[in-house]
Amino acid sequence: MRLLLDTHVFLWWVNDAPELSAKARATIRKGQNACFLSVASAWEMAIKVSTGKLALSQPVERFVPEQLAANGFQLLGIDFRHVARVETLPFRHRDPFDRLLVAQAMSEKMPIVSADTILSEYGIKRIW
Repeated sequence: MRLLLDTHVFLWWVNDAPELSAKARATIRKGQNACFLSVASAWEMAIKVSTGKLALSQPVERFVPEQLAANGFQLLGIDFRHVARVETLPFRHRDPFDRLLVAQAMSEKMPIVSADTILSEYGIKRIW
């Protein structure tokens, strides 16, 4: 199965944080699953680092590629159809990064691994 990781899930995974649920951890760990991080998440991290809301061990331009490689994750690019899909989404979630992740999950037919319960309201499969 292909899985889209929410930004916080990616960060919790690489930091082995206790906030990551046992189900999410087991699903990510499962060898037959392919885990993806959206470019939108990398963008979100870059913004949060620049505003002081997130501290990483190194700049985003090194942190993300190194963690993707170390964990066997793949980067999911932002396609025009992902952006266009955002237009059709109801405003259940105001965060533009999360709205794009929902659009990507819908377009790519991927479940999203996320603690954010609001994402379930979009009719996508949320693993937590």
